[in-house]
Amino acid sequence: MEPTDAWVPTISSRNEFASAVLWAAQQAQQSKARQLWWVDTDFADWPLSDPALLTVLTRWLRQPMRRLVLLAASYEQMPRRHARFVAWRRDWVHAIEPFVPPPEMAAGLPCVWVDDGALSIQVIERLHWRARCVVDNRVAGRWREHIGVVLQRSEPGFPANQLGL
Repeated sequence: MEPTDAWVPTISSRNEFASAVLWAAQQAQQSKARQLWWVDTDFADWPLSDPALLTVLTRWLRQPMRRLVLLAASYEQMPRRHARFVAWRRDWVHAIEPFVPPPEMAAGLPCVWVDDGALSIQVIERLHWRARCVVDNRVAGRWREHIGVVLQRSEPGFPANQLGL
């Protein structure tokens, strides 16, 4: 499942990160990736309410057996920062699984996007938005393994519908 374009984005700003996330989602849709893993402490700086990203994710999720796994220490900022994503997610609750790691693992969460092929995006340093987009099966495989270890100890989080009394 190699990306269909030879071009791989470079990332040295928040806007370039947003463009890389959109590009990666397009690649996932075109390559028919079945699973995506997104990891961050809170997803506050991700372009989750970008209409173009939501359109691509909708097309991707309409394919059978797709799964988007979110792993974050906290989802508190999601309703304020990404209201469009939160509303959109309600239609895809069966395919989007948010998890929260145990406290001892939450502080060390990376900022990473990984598909089930060879594609990964890692933000290395947020202050200056140093990041890399890599198309390498070994690198993506190591990220999936790392995320899997954390997910084994994580619990479901961020319910699609908040019940109030």
